[in-house]
Amino acid sequence: MDTEDTGEFLLPRSCLANERLHALVPGGAHTYAKGDDQYPENLAPVISHGRGAHVWDIDGNRYVEYGSGLRSVSLGHAHPRVIEAVRRELDRGSNFVRPSIVEMEAAERFLATVPTAEMVKFAKNGSDATTAAVRLARAATGRPRVAVCADHPFFSVDDWFIGTTPMSAGVPAATTELTVAFPYGDLAATEELLTRYEGEVACLILEPATHTEPPPGYLAGLRELADRHGCVLVFDEMITGLRWSEAGAQGLYGVVPDLSTFGKALGNGFAVSALAGRRELMERGGLRHSGDRVFLLSTTHGAETHSLAAAMAVLTAYVEEGVTARLHALGERLAAGVREVAAATGVGDHVVVRGRASNLVFATLDENRQPSQRYRTLFLRLLLAGGVLAPSFVVSSALSDDDIEYTVEVVAQACAVYRKALDAGDPTPWLGGRPVKPVFRRLA
Repeated sequence: MDTEDTGEFLLPRSCLANERLHALVPGGAHTYAKGDDQYPENLAPVISHGRGAHVWDIDGNRYVEYGSGLRSVSLGHAHPRVIEAVRRELDRGSNFVRPSIVEMEAAERFLATVPTAEMVKFAKNGSDATTAAVRLARAATGRPRVAVCADHPFFSVDDWFIGTTPMSAGVPAATTELTVAFPYGDLAATEELLTRYEGEVACLILEPATHTEPPPGYLAGLRELADRHGCVLVFDEMITGLRWSEAGAQGLYGVVPDLSTFGKALGNGFAVSALAGRRELMERGGLRHSGDRVFLLSTTHGAETHSLAAAMAVLTAYVEEGVTARLHALGERLAAGVREVAAATGVGDHVVVRGRASNLVFATLDENRQPSQRYRTLFLRLLLAGGVLAPSFVVSSALSDDDIEYTVEVVAQACAVYRKALDAGDPTPWLGGRPVKPVFRRLA
C-alpha cells in the first residue's frame, strides 16, 4: 500500500468494536495508554491475536508491533518457553488456601537473578508494588512525605501519585500535598528539597533511567543523599527491569536501592509484579519482627501459579538466551535505520529517536522543532497504513532482521510525507481527523 494514500486504509470492524467498547468500558480500554484517543481518528486497531513480533487486528490486517503490551511482552507474543511453563501449571490448580511451592521457587529464581535484593513479594500490577514501597518507607521512617521524580511520567494509580497529575479529580488535596517532586539528574535541587522538608521525607522514588542515561555519579549521589537524610531510596524498575540488564538498572549501574519494584517484562504479558529490597525493611511486612505490623502486600491473585511460572520462564530465558543483549542489538539497528532515512528525507531534526536501544521512543517535532501531537498523528497514521503498529519503537526479542528492514522502509515513506507537511507548514491534510491526545489531561 502507498502510505501517502492513507484515505484507503480503513478499519470498519475495529471502529465498530471501539464504539461497543466505549459503551461498556469507561475510556474504551482498560489502560488509558491503550485508548483510541492515542491513535489517529478511526485508525485504532482492535487486536484479534498476536504471534512473535506481529499482531493481527479484527479487520484482518497484520502489523509489525512495537511497545508490545506497554513494554510488557519483551519476548514476543505466545513465546513457546513461557507458554509451556504456564500450561504445566494450569492443570495443577492456580490458587490455594496456602502458599504453593511455586511461590518459593519463583522467589528463589527472582532473587538469584536480582542479587541486590534480599526478599521479594509478588503482586499483579505495578501500582500495588510501588504503593507498597511507599507505605513501607513511611512506616519505617515515621515520615509523611513522598518525593517523586518530576521527570518520570507514571508511578501508580493510587492517590499519592495520581493527585500530582492533571487527572487529579477525586483525590483530596491533603493527600496530594504530601507528595513533593525533585528533578532527575540534579543532586543539588534534590538536596535542597530534602533540607526544606528536613525529617519529613520518607522516600525518594524514581526510575533509575529512562530516555536518557543517568549523569555520571548521579545514582550514587542519590544513594548518599538518602542515607544522609535518613530516607528510603526506591527504584521503580517496571521498565528498566530486565530491559537494562537481567538484574535491572541497579545491576547495570551498581547502585543498590533500599527497595525496588519490577513488572512489565517480568511476566511477558502475564500479570505479575514484584516488590523487592533489603530484608530489614521487607520483614516489616512479615511476621518475624517485634514492631508494628505493616500491611505490605496481600493480594488474592498475587501468587497465581501460572503467572509465577511465566515469570520463572522469562527470567530463565533472559539469562540463558542473552535476551537483553538481543534487545539492545535490535534497537541499535532500528535506531540507525530510522535516523538514516529521516536524515535522507530532510526530517532528521523532526523525527527524532531517543532512549536506550532496548527502550526506544520517538519524538515528532513541528516546523519550529517543538513537540507536536498533530505531527505525531500524521506519523502514526502513515505507519499504520504501512503495517507498523508503533506508539513507540520499543523492541521485542521476537523481531527479525526482516521486520526491522521493513519497518525502516515504512518509516522512510512516512518521512517523505512528513517533509511535504513541513514544507506546507500544516500537517492537517494528512491527519484524517482530530489529533492524538496526551494520556494525562484534565478534560476528556
